Amino acid sequence: MSSKKRYGIAILVLLVFFLSIWAFYPSGQPNNGRAQAMGGFQAVTDSDDKGGYNEYLKSYSADDRPSQVIRIEGESFAGTVGEGFEVADRPEGLDGKAVMTPDAGSISWNVPVQEAGLYNIRIHYYPLEGKSSAIERKLTINDEQPFTGAEDLLFDRLWGNRDAGIQRDDRGNDLRPRQIEKPAWQLKSFMDSEGYFAEPYLFHFDKGTQKLTLTASREPMAIDYIELYQDQTVKSYEDLKKDYEAAGLKPAKDQYMMIQAEDAVLKSSPTLYPLSDKSSPSVIPYDVSKIRVNAIGGVNWKLPGQWLEWEVDVQEDGLYQIALKRKQDQLRGVYSTRSLMIDGEYPFKEMKQIPFNFDMDWKMDVMGGDEPYQFHLSKGKHTLRLSVSLGEIAPLLQTIESSVLQLNEIYRKILIITSNSPDPYRDYQLEKRIPEMTEVFKTQAATIKSVADYLEQSTGEQSDKVAVLHTMVNQLEEMAAKPETVAKRLTAFKTNVGGLGTWILNVRVQPLTLDYLVVSSPEAKLPRASATLFQKIRHELGGLVASYTEDYDSIGNTKQSDKSITVWITTGRDQAQVLKSMIDESFTPESNISVKLRLVPANILLPATLADEGPDVAMQIGEDVPVNYAMRKAAADLSAFPDFKEVASRFNESALVPYEYGNGAYALPEQQTFPMLFYRKDVLAEIGLTPPKTWQDVYNMISVLQKHNMEFYLPIDTVTNNANLIPNATFSMLLYQNNGKFYTDDDKRSALDSDISMEVFKKWTQFYTNYKFPLMADFPNRFRTGEMPIGIADYTTYNNLTVMAPEIKGLWDFTMVPGTELPDGTVNHEVASHTTAVMMLENAKDKDASWAFMKWWTSKETQIAYGREMEGLLGEAARYPTANIEALEELPWPVKDYKNLESQWQWVEGIPQVPGGYFTGRHLDNAFRKVVNGNENPREALSDYLLYINDEIAIKRKEFKLPN
Repeated sequence: MSSKKRYGIAILVLLVFFLSIWAFYPSGQPNNGRAQAMGGFQAVTDSDDKGGYNEYLKSYSADDRPSQVIRIEGESFAGTVGEGFEVADRPEGLDGKAVMTPDAGSISWNVPVQEAGLYNIRIHYYPLEGKSSAIERKLTINDEQPFTGAEDLLFDRLWGNRDAGIQRDDRGNDLRPRQIEKPAWQLKSFMDSEGYFAEPYLFHFDKGTQKLTLTASREPMAIDYIELYQDQTVKSYEDLKKDYEAAGLKPAKDQYMMIQAEDAVLKSSPTLYPLSDKSSPSVIPYDVSKIRVNAIGGVNWKLPGQWLEWEVDVQEDGLYQIALKRKQDQLRGVYSTRSLMIDGEYPFKEMKQIPFNFDMDWKMDVMGGDEPYQFHLSKGKHTLRLSVSLGEIAPLLQTIESSVLQLNEIYRKILIITSNSPDPYRDYQLEKRIPEMTEVFKTQAATIKSVADYLEQSTGEQSDKVAVLHTMVNQLEEMAAKPETVAKRLTAFKTNVGGLGTWILNVRVQPLTLDYLVVSSPEAKLPRASATLFQKIRHELGGLVASYTEDYDSIGNTKQSDKSITVWITTGRDQAQVLKSMIDESFTPESNISVKLRLVPANILLPATLADEGPDVAMQIGEDVPVNYAMRKAAADLSAFPDFKEVASRFNESALVPYEYGNGAYALPEQQTFPMLFYRKDVLAEIGLTPPKTWQDVYNMISVLQKHNMEFYLPIDTVTNNANLIPNATFSMLLYQNNGKFYTDDDKRSALDSDISMEVFKKWTQFYTNYKFPLMADFPNRFRTGEMPIGIADYTTYNNLTVMAPEIKGLWDFTMVPGTELPDGTVNHEVASHTTAVMMLENAKDKDASWAFMKWWTSKETQIAYGREMEGLLGEAARYPTANIEALEELPWPVKDYKNLESQWQWVEGIPQVPGGYFTGRHLDNAFRKVVNGNENPREALSDYLLYINDEIAIKRKEFKLPN
């Protein structure tokens, strides 16, 4: 081949390479365009939705808005309910007195109102030390809740970086700054915590002395005063420009201030920690291989009301422009909205809603777009606060949320007639038996279509967010036109309504990532937001090289001190980073023991141990592992340490049961979960039921539920491989409540052949053979729709429902499981728990150092810190189910919900682990399936499989040279 030809091919290859990179990365030119939010969409909600804020405002629409400000001093309260209320003089630097209110109970004031009308309310408060969550209060006026939403008033705590600068580990990587509370006195209006109403709530007060009461739901606070006032209307930018001209204000000259977004001085939540963004070499600061903290926000900064605040030191009085380098790469087809306050006030009306369109790349957005807004800043320090706002999305969400509730109500009415498995060949004449059905379908189709049309017009594009709505609209229109097809479409209808619920979740979040803010003279040239082509090439090639040279398995500092241990964790990188940060900040300085923390797959522990390459300590392992390792002399006996009993007292005795073997204990519990009863308050009230206290109450309510084609949920595992299955939660519950047990004769054989066990097994299977309980069910989703309005599930389901089902907030609760009534009239509510553990390996090189780490890790202080960090990092869905009794009490549970948890925890029992015990859960499930699916006699089925269980126990005891 000639040199010219080779040269030509080389040029062609390079050209293709550069073009492919150019195509992959969009153009990086600054883009000031943003979504143009369209005004005028009014929320369409159910006219029968009694008690809502919209209805409340309509009922008092003719009221005056008195200009008088009425102040009620906190210490002048009229009465309290509960303990812990006290008046303090000059608390936390306050010039005067304040009342300290605890996290439970209520406090009331008499308010002298001279002129009846609508008032806003604001409170001057200080967040007292608590459990690191937002303060929550319920408001009543004259002992009545004015509207839905007044029971859920939130007051922020203030958070910030603990250290002034960014710390680095010994490998040159930035460490994420720890977030600490920075409490201060704050003035906050009573507002909608969900973000649907952007303006402060208005409350009607009659003339005369009115009683105002705040009831604590969560966290303590100090109250200086409460004021009734009128929120002032904010001017538009056009009106403000006229004021600028009248005052003779001029643009500032030659001013340019860049504020790194990660340097936010205050934030409303510990989840708003600085981030490391490696998506582009244009972010500041940047390193091709090392971790650099260089951004903030992202998917953590997404919930209405969350805010970030920066400080800017202005050198010259004048008019400035404000720009953000931002990335909104999460919401295609919907814009993310923010509001901007300067020194605690909106500069003009347009800053209440700032929309940011979807774009995968970094963009430079100037406030105001092509004709930038100008902001008057005087010389000196100012604060800029950006808050998450639903903006024009709020009425859309209200509309769809109302639609979901109405469609679910129709679905339940249809369910009563057809059941959840309707006959496809039968005409149920639903349009006659539910006269309003077709009208609801038509109305909701038009309503949902209006939302879809609005979104398409305002964002200028179609997306998956709109497709979900169109799918629902099409089905509703078809069912309205052909009501005889509703029964056969019921499953698809339920799925599509569930899709609307998911749509609410996806659209309600408003993520936005920031690199930096620029406050500058209007004529200043702004930096390029995205990287150049050659920066991108260098970034990609550098990342490729770094993948071979950087150690991504080790977390944090790896330098070893005189004493050193290796710890393996199997969960996730976020958990590992939080843990390593705590180790480096607390454990290592106090103990002089360095820890090499490694993030490994869960299945690597066994082969590593066999090869003598395992860790000293293994964390977050299943409850079947420690005793199985102990049988093989691979786990260290912790009871040999002199202070073991003192450490064991941190836990409920039930949490230690799975780790006891012989006379030893081979692990410490980290997490402990157990079942609780979840129920829909609204649905049970509709059909005249109350939560059951005993299993007899359950039997009594089954017929009523089934009459309405609703179901009671009992937990059942639907695994394809039941090799390591734990005993079923319902069976364990019934067994323990009837004073049964799993093993007998010093754990040498199964106790499931007892009369108690046989009777319990029969009762358990009868739920499925006689009462036709479902063998498979998606409980959280069916709980949302109301077709399964009550059920028993692990208490961590609470976290999922809190986050994933906002449309039923306040409509459900949880309590103790049904109990068995004993001959003496008492009720036994015992349940079995499930745990995870931290275990020391027998071949640990320094057992004293390993034990010191395990004691530190399971201590109250460490478990609280870890639990709060994880919830701060990942939100309420990641609330940590610690096994430490005192630590759980300090995690941010609402007081009422924690009391429910505590009540059930007192009844928790552990399931022991024995040689061959893995056959118990496996064959219990096999016997159950044989009865339910094969119509086998329960006693005979269980007896058959008991032979296998006892044989396996005997074989394993023989293998480990234990007496039979």
